[in-house]
Amino acid sequence: MPARPLSLEERLAARGVSRRQFLKFCAAMSATLALPATFTPRIAKALNTAERLPVVWLEFQDCAGNTESFLRTESPGVADIVLEQISLEYHETIMAPAGHRAEHSLDAVVEHYPGQYIAIVEGSIPTANGGVYCTIGGRTALSIAQRVCSNALATIAVGACAWDGGLPAASPNPTGAVGVRQAVPGLKNLINLPGCPMNVINLTAIIVHYLTFKQLPATNEQGLPFFAYGQLIHNNCERRGHFDSGRFVERWGDEGHRLGWCLYKMGCKGPQTYSNCPAVGWNGTSYWPIGAGHGCVGCMSPRFWDTMSPFYERLPNVEGFGVEVTADTLGAIAVGAVAAAGAIHGVASAIRARRHPIAAHDGDEVLVEAAERVTQVVEQIAGPVRTAEAPFSETENAVAPEKSGDVDKDRPSTS
Repeated sequence: MPARPLSLEERLAARGVSRRQFLKFCAAMSATLALPATFTPRIAKALNTAERLPVVWLEFQDCAGNTESFLRTESPGVADIVLEQISLEYHETIMAPAGHRAEHSLDAVVEHYPGQYIAIVEGSIPTANGGVYCTIGGRTALSIAQRVCSNALATIAVGACAWDGGLPAASPNPTGAVGVRQAVPGLKNLINLPGCPMNVINLTAIIVHYLTFKQLPATNEQGLPFFAYGQLIHNNCERRGHFDSGRFVERWGDEGHRLGWCLYKMGCKGPQTYSNCPAVGWNGTSYWPIGAGHGCVGCMSPRFWDTMSPFYERLPNVEGFGVEVTADTLGAIAVGAVAAAGAIHGVASAIRARRHPIAAHDGDEVLVEAAERVTQVVEQIAGPVRTAEAPFSETENAVAPEKSGDVDKDRPSTS
């Protein structure tokens, strides 16, 4: 009788990964994919029963930074679990065969598993002069990408270079470097994971999503998965409160820098960059560049080497309370706004009190509407506006009745 095949959990246990670590990984994948925690058991079941997925990893004009990001994850952890679920058939940097034997491995996958393998592309693809600036085994990167990606179940472009050309495509771009989408137009099932390097947790999440649901995660028109690139870094940054309060680092190493103040004035590109970096961190930890004290360089943004540099110059025209003012100035502004809103609110209340079908005037209606809008804005900044009509809230009257003098005797006691 043939032996029962080992489950993923059993194979991981043999490599020192406990069941607790496995379930923790499944929960992390559920959170990364923006799925409810109730999907954790489903992911665990899918990973335990799914067949291994053939994968080929192509490297073209690159620095192998994305490969390093993948290999240097925490261990035992992401790498162990993912490598147990994929069959990495070809990867020049880490595979044992070399030369023509290595290329034979790639050709075998394309021929024997058409439409069944995942193609991961790292690095830009040169197109100038027929693509001669990058050749592997006598074939240009352009021809390899067109053949391998066109026959794949899905293609994942990892890193800025594979997305839109990255550093090799920076002006003046002498090799005509482009990303996968430009090199292989009309490619179906293409997912882009920009970054310099990409975050391996997002690559892992895509593979887990496919193994669980048998389909790729939703993407925008640029092929970026919403779960990874749907939120502005600025909106989720741990230093956002300092930005809104006008507390900025003015120079490296100053008191604000030591206290963790906002890095916007030091060139941080977080206000214009979409990524889940603040949520997932890097290398299996919660740390990320801004958390470590360095501004975002916008490496998830299109053509960031050209559009986001110089990296240490501040972005222009970023909306927010604290860009040009200090915390003290903001406080004074808020006090003045509350006073002004209180006056407007009082006038509007008087108009509202005398309003009736005959006496109501268009001008009164406009003033009332304007006052209500101003009050809403100010309350968002400084809390509820107090007027002569309602000097205290119900809770405040309960603890300080002596301050109101003529408290309504008919009001029920709150003591």
